[in-house]
Amino acid sequence: MTLPDAVIAVAGTRDAGASAARVQVPATAVTAVAGTNIALVKYWGKRDVALNLPATGSLSLTLDRLGTRTTVAFDDGASDRLILDGAPAGDAATARVSAFLDRVRARAEIGRRALVTSDNSVPTAAGLASSASGFAALALAATRAAGLTLSPPELSALARVGSGSAARSIFGGFAEMARGERADGSDAVAHALPEQGPDGASWDVRLVIAITAKGPKAMGSTAAMTHTARTSPFYDAWIASVPADLIAARAAIAARDLPALGVVAERSALRMHAAAMAADPAIIYWNAATLAAIARVRALRDAGTPVFFTIDAGPHLKALCRAPDADAVAAALRAVPGVSETLIAAPGPGARVVEAQP
Repeated sequence: MTLPDAVIAVAGTRDAGASAARVQVPATAVTAVAGTNIALVKYWGKRDVALNLPATGSLSLTLDRLGTRTTVAFDDGASDRLILDGAPAGDAATARVSAFLDRVRARAEIGRRALVTSDNSVPTAAGLASSASGFAALALAATRAAGLTLSPPELSALARVGSGSAARSIFGGFAEMARGERADGSDAVAHALPEQGPDGASWDVRLVIAITAKGPKAMGSTAAMTHTARTSPFYDAWIASVPADLIAARAAIAARDLPALGVVAERSALRMHAAAMAADPAIIYWNAATLAAIARVRALRDAGTPVFFTIDAGPHLKALCRAPDADAVAAALRAVPGVSETLIAAPGPGARVVEAQP
């Protein structure tokens, strides 16, 4: 699914400062779209699991062609219902969405249940950040359908409760998530990097995604983060390494320095996975195709193409490169044994409303 260009309202691409939510007449149904984001400086570990408060900051790139389209309609149903990719969702997924909607209902002071229809253009629970786009789109659609207009920081904080990385998908292009210090999480929000231009579009980079497996990953991110924090001897060193990576990544983006950003992205990914692999028992997301894809990216770089990899909590490799090199990088990765598909994505816009029915 390519996310539509036409918009009715924009959630915002810059941190405009927190403001009180405005309550309006609720819409019958609101549809919002949000792009997934891929972290270049990783977030791996939580200081509060219930509120999804991160143990470190993080920095990501929101993508244009991979994401979620969600419609929320508050009605007179007896319970919340979730239709996911055309079929009724299971009890666990529905309960997670319902708990999220409870926060929206409490804020809007309404009691009505909702029908939520959500379609993903990215596989669920596969290490491609489907929850990031999913909860960003849900946060925007649900608040607008409930008659609330939240500021971008408020919307980011709400999305974060659903999925930590969803806080960044509220914004387009390169976005940075703050660790925050407050216990209530009010300062653990994301913002768009002001140096990048509108939604990152002024820097013509691409992310090539190499799909190296089918189906959900073996362990969900929250459980894996908790296990890593509890048992990995490398966890504290991982946490300590992130602030310097954030500084370096910001500087690289401001300078449009792809090699500098690529070095940070690779270092952050490898350190995150090293901490997880050192857990007891080990968490290993990679497969043979992941390793072969890493080798292919390094070979391309040795041959003169500036391309750099990152890997989230899953087996799929993402390669950051210049736009003119994207087709060649995709072809090279597609030839790797075990890579079933490659996708090319550009920097994309933030979450936005595309339809509202009074």
